[in-house]
Amino acid sequence: MAMTSPETMAIVGALLALWLAVAGWAIVRGIMMQRAAAFSARKATQLAALLDCSPSLPLIVRSDGRIEGPGGIAQLFGLETLPATISGLANGGPVVIEPAGMDQLMQEIVAAQRTSKSFAIVLKSVTGGKALRVRGVPAPPQLNSSGSALLWITDASDSEAKANQLRQQREDAIAAFEAISSLIEAAPFPMWFRDSELRLALVNQAYVRSAEADSAQDVVARQVELVEPIAGQSAQAAAQAAHDSAESVSRFIPVTIAGSRRMMQVVDVPIADVGVAGYAIDRQELEDARSDFRRFSEARRSMLDQMSAAVAEFAPDRSLRFANRPFLRLFLLDEEWAATAPPFERLLDRLRDNSRTPEVRDFPGWRAERRGWFAATGMIEESWLLRDGTHLRAVAQPAPDGGLLLIFEDRTEQIRLASARDTLLRVRTATFDNLFEAVAVFAPDGKLNLWNQRFRRLWDVSEEFLVGHPRIDALLDKIGPRLEDPRQQSVLRQMIVGATGERQQRSGRIGFKGGQQFDFAAIPLPDGNALFTLIDVTDSRKIERALRDRAEALEAADRVKTDFLSRISYELRTPLTSIGGFAEMLNGGYAGDLPDAAKDYVKAILSSTEALGQQIDTVLDLAQSEAGTMPLERRPIALGALLRDAVAAAQPDAKAAGVELVTDIRVGLGQIDGDAKRLRQVVDHMISHAISAFGNAQHQPEGGRRVLVHGDGNSSSAQLVVSDNGQGSESSGTQAVAMALARQLVQAHDGRFDLVRRPSEGSMTAVFLPR
Repeated sequence: MAMTSPETMAIVGALLALWLAVAGWAIVRGIMMQRAAAFSARKATQLAALLDCSPSLPLIVRSDGRIEGPGGIAQLFGLETLPATISGLANGGPVVIEPAGMDQLMQEIVAAQRTSKSFAIVLKSVTGGKALRVRGVPAPPQLNSSGSALLWITDASDSEAKANQLRQQREDAIAAFEAISSLIEAAPFPMWFRDSELRLALVNQAYVRSAEADSAQDVVARQVELVEPIAGQSAQAAAQAAHDSAESVSRFIPVTIAGSRRMMQVVDVPIADVGVAGYAIDRQELEDARSDFRRFSEARRSMLDQMSAAVAEFAPDRSLRFANRPFLRLFLLDEEWAATAPPFERLLDRLRDNSRTPEVRDFPGWRAERRGWFAATGMIEESWLLRDGTHLRAVAQPAPDGGLLLIFEDRTEQIRLASARDTLLRVRTATFDNLFEAVAVFAPDGKLNLWNQRFRRLWDVSEEFLVGHPRIDALLDKIGPRLEDPRQQSVLRQMIVGATGERQQRSGRIGFKGGQQFDFAAIPLPDGNALFTLIDVTDSRKIERALRDRAEALEAADRVKTDFLSRISYELRTPLTSIGGFAEMLNGGYAGDLPDAAKDYVKAILSSTEALGQQIDTVLDLAQSEAGTMPLERRPIALGALLRDAVAAAQPDAKAAGVELVTDIRVGLGQIDGDAKRLRQVVDHMISHAISAFGNAQHQPEGGRRVLVHGDGNSSSAQLVVSDNGQGSESSGTQAVAMALARQLVQAHDGRFDLVRRPSEGSMTAVFLPR
């Protein structure tokens, strides 16, 4: 074998070195590629993991409908494995997509494959519990998918539900805003909104009407303020104050609306940093109502002060709000103390201190019970008996606001009157049963209501029968047999019916079979009933007959007396005239001169004859007056002149008796119409009676014997008075007859004659004559 040459060896060595270098390079490259493949595998695993946990999963849809994508897409559609075609996603599992959504998806995929148009839709399950958001784009060339579409599918169930909720809230908010806007626009009171610069931005129609503007735009454009500046503060200043304090500002100010001044409550409400809203409420009616209520309260308190009942009003906190004057007087309270609004319990303590509460053993317990009046559900009434015997009716009325109204009525007098009334009723019943008359009361329907025992005994009916309150027909049938004339039953029936129905009073007389006579009467009563009375007049009839007979006898005797007086006056006057005539002849000297003693005797005869003639005239006048046959003339008489003439005529007799006649004739005496002659007789008898009152000469009163003749009068009558300071004893027979005649003459003038005697003090006669 031939030996290799060095060159050959060098070539071989070079080749081997090259091979070794290539082998080393290949090994290094293999290692590097292995490392790159491992890195790529790790990256692919990481990308797959990222895709599986990504909210959006990719899905490639080939032009023939085949699909490629991660397994997570199957889970989105409720499938275990990803189907081969896109149509398999529609109804391959429990999540059934709405057909309309799948149809739209298929149309959008075709459009994207053909026109490279992107799209985005939301697929919803039929049950509404699932929502998938699909965004489609043409597949990029790197996916080697010509005519393919890349879909990104995201589970949007939660976000879609949230979006639906937000959409609903938005719709609700829009509807609420529109409703609030409509409400604000339709509000009857002005409302407005100011922007951040406190300029008017929005106003409602009520604002426009109140500001008398054309429209809301006109108000905003001209910045027409509804509220005028008050005390230097403008509407913007009030809004600025509300904005700075971040609190609502309310104020009551007068506002002129449609030419009328109204009291408005204006409120500014800050709205964060957006602006300030405001509204104005018409409080004029409220102010008027408050004013009316104040006037009503004042009138009510004034009225309560005028009431006789004691009234107190308490507030919900049980403090005294008001007490009228009768309350203060009744319970002995000071007005200043009551004005301090004491609590209810303290008031009761003060009443106890004033002895104006009932006597109770446990006063704290009693007070606690009264405190419960505030929580009562209805009116409470009770009686208080105070220590001084006062009876009070207490009425407690809880008020709707939690307060209390107390009313106290003094029933003391009523209780006394009730007691007196009960006593009176018992007395009346006893009197009613013991009346001499038979009494019964019939109702308008003819029933017997009341009767006394005299009625029952008179008609001889039983108590049991009357207790049944029989009608008038049944009663008359029962008592008819006792009547003397049975036909009188109808008379009694008509009488009672007329008194109850026709309201006419009737009376009459009936007779019983025993001879008794009764007067009856039916009298209508104010309550519609009729009172029937029956009185036995049998004895009175007999007495009446006897009195009639006696009157006739007295009339005959009076005639005999008159004839006797006329005859005796004639028989007395004839010899008296003869005696007087012969005495005057003797006194005139027809029988010659008489001795002095004889002249005195003749004068005594003449004086006695004159006195006797006057007495005879007085007796005859008295007889005529009593018989009513004395003639009287009616002419005007000046009483003053009559008194003066009478006093002048009586002066000689008064002087002889040592009596001083004093006259006191006033201007008011005046004149009357009457018989001057007869009145002169009256005055003469009065003066003569006064002069004769001194009796014998031994009686000398202090100050001397004195007779006063006084005359005075008024527009209705004249007064003549004669008084003396004599003995005041009984007059003689002659003076008694004269006084009797004077009385008769005064009475004939429709006057009054008074005679007053006081022993050792004197007497007085007074005559009162009507004008």
